[in-house]
Amino acid sequence: MKPPQTDAYSLILEAIDMGEFRPGDRLVESDLAERFGVSRTPIREALQRLETQSLLTRDGRSLIVASLDHNQRAELYVVRAELEGLAASLAARHATPEEVAVLRGMVEQDRALIGDPSKMARANRRFHKQIHLASHNRFLVQQLGLVHRSMALMATTSLAAEGRGEVAIAEHDAIVSAIEAGEARMAHDALKAHISKAFVTRLRLESGEVKSTL
Repeated sequence: MKPPQTDAYSLILEAIDMGEFRPGDRLVESDLAERFGVSRTPIREALQRLETQSLLTRDGRSLIVASLDHNQRAELYVVRAELEGLAASLAARHATPEEVAVLRGMVEQDRALIGDPSKMARANRRFHKQIHLASHNRFLVQQLGLVHRSMALMATTSLAAEGRGEVAIAEHDAIVSAIEAGEARMAHDALKAHISKAFVTRLRLESGEVKSTL
């Protein structure tokens, strides 16, 4: 059980992000309070916040985890690709040597996670967040935070597709190399292509064209 001082909003969001609560699942205040070891008041406030952000929706009197239809997923990936590409190009201009070193270290460490989609998905989120921070643009970071919260509504990770882990790591390596070289256009294009390939992989997973390792 998580300690009481842990933020209820973050706990519920992480559970959605990690697939512990899936689209359509009903979230009950009392159950969540017991699960996370917090009182019902912060749980209630967290649920209201998540509903305001459209991560939860009403089903009668109940709150359930929202779901995204095909068009909504496509729209989300379009926005994500553009904003992530911008973040990479700004990181190529403004990232400090220390920030680049952290990104490089992440790529090398994440190679050991290939074959474990859940751990890779968590590491992937850390990697992208680090690029957002390296852009040194607080407004872009805020907008990308909104996009990534919506990404939590995806029922599966594209990293579950057979062979995707190795390819994703190679793409991350290319992105970091471009940032390290200060090549803004190259970094932009590499990250945008990375997001596009992830979406294609997700569509192939959903169609059954490729197998899931989960």
